[in-house]
Amino acid sequence: MLYFPKWLVSLILGVCALGVLLTLPNLFTAQTINSLPGWLPKKQVSLGLDLRGGSYLLLEVDINAVLTERFNNDIDSLRTEFRNGKIGYTAGLNAGPNGVSFTLTDPSRGDDVRGIVKKTDDELDVAISNGTDVTLTPNPVALQRATTDTVARSIEIVRRRIDETGTKEPIIEQEGQDRILLQLPGVENPEEVKRLIGQTAKLTFQMVDPSVTPDDAARGRIPAGDEALPLADGRGRQNGQLTVVKKRIMVSGDTLTDARLSFDQYSAPAVSFKFDSIGARRFGDATRENVGKLFAIVLDRKVISAPRINEPITQGSGIITGSFTSQSAEELALLLRAGALPAPLKILEERTVGPGLGADSIHAGALASIVGVTLVVVFMVVFYGLFGLYADIALFFNLCLIMASLSLLGATLTLPGIAGIALTMGMAVDANVLIYERIREEVRGGRTIISSLQAGFERAFGTILDSHVTTLVAGALMFWLGSGPVKGFAVTLSLGVITSLFSAILVTRLLIVTWVRRVKPKEIPI
Repeated sequence: MLYFPKWLVSLILGVCALGVLLTLPNLFTAQTINSLPGWLPKKQVSLGLDLRGGSYLLLEVDINAVLTERFNNDIDSLRTEFRNGKIGYTAGLNAGPNGVSFTLTDPSRGDDVRGIVKKTDDELDVAISNGTDVTLTPNPVALQRATTDTVARSIEIVRRRIDETGTKEPIIEQEGQDRILLQLPGVENPEEVKRLIGQTAKLTFQMVDPSVTPDDAARGRIPAGDEALPLADGRGRQNGQLTVVKKRIMVSGDTLTDARLSFDQYSAPAVSFKFDSIGARRFGDATRENVGKLFAIVLDRKVISAPRINEPITQGSGIITGSFTSQSAEELALLLRAGALPAPLKILEERTVGPGLGADSIHAGALASIVGVTLVVVFMVVFYGLFGLYADIALFFNLCLIMASLSLLGATLTLPGIAGIALTMGMAVDANVLIYERIREEVRGGRTIISSLQAGFERAFGTILDSHVTTLVAGALMFWLGSGPVKGFAVTLSLGVITSLFSAILVTRLLIVTWVRRVKPKEIPI
């Protein structure tokens, strides 16, 4: 009981000192912290949406748009295969979010259709009714995989876009099957964020069909294999002007490696871009084979510009010009760097939490925590005297270790998190209560001071460990299964459980042992 190796004493004192040092930055403003020398710790606990204020957005991923695009890609291949196989059909190949439908002219070619569809896309199921009505739909496994993959990719791209704006500690997580929860602490005006995440930013390079005039496009006279796309805002010579382009995508934006704000030869804002090796080769081949033709740059199905290819571009880079401002060019470059969203996002719910409400939450939470901790401190001193004071000192270091851990982890503190800290304060002294009550029992049993202290710490340890482990398991389950504020509560609760074991078993014991060695008491003041 009285023996503490020097290395253990040094370890306990070092951990306590480190906890205090890492907690101190949270007592100062960010401006003060930035003015300190670089070798000092500067990490602070981030405040959550309910404490700092900010924006809350609930987004829905448009899975139907992804499926329709996939079916359209399948149609291009099927049309070629049907032509080569001399399979006739009427009513065209019509794609929608639920599949592709068409009508065969020869009912005996059903098996041939199944074979071609299987070769083109083996994840499509073929249903033929009345001998001629054909419907192609994705099988359930493929549909689920497409949904899961689309939502996961959307979350990652939204995260990249939001992080590049400098937003601190955004919370981005999946809600249900096809929804994304986005919380932005400190962002009071979410309009810029909505503009960034509202653009799919799908960039494609397609050839312009010069055989179709604007009048033909306006009247809907579009040849098969072409599509009419509007000009982007500010780039049309007249309202409603359409550009007819080939549906075939020569190069897609997913092969881009970089995009930056730049300026053209007239010092107007533009966006420069670079391709990877695959994209550079495709871009070079496309420009080499179409010298003298117009090459449309399409963003989210709107034509940004359609320059003429004067010579092959083989260096794998280029520049997008148009009616850009510096801000719009910078935003487009950011979107292209982050990557295109696999599907459009729809905003289902939007809430803004003002900083005033956050300040009220901080005040109420801090007041509740201070009152709770003060009552605990007074209780321990009243019931256990000097040993209660030692428990309170250990409680102080326990709080410092919790805040230091949150700072190091870059965790976001929420109002439920403050509740978790207050709860762990009570749990921390609960361990001391078990130890002290055990010591009292040993003293009443006639044991010596040293023997009573030894038995009190050793025999209470099993009970303390069991109670803390069960709480830690509950916290781990809340973190795993919960989301948002529940996770914040779980993090602070779990950290508090771990640090309370350290403070109650080691810090309190070291204080008591030091007192016994120096004072050599005749009885235990408990």
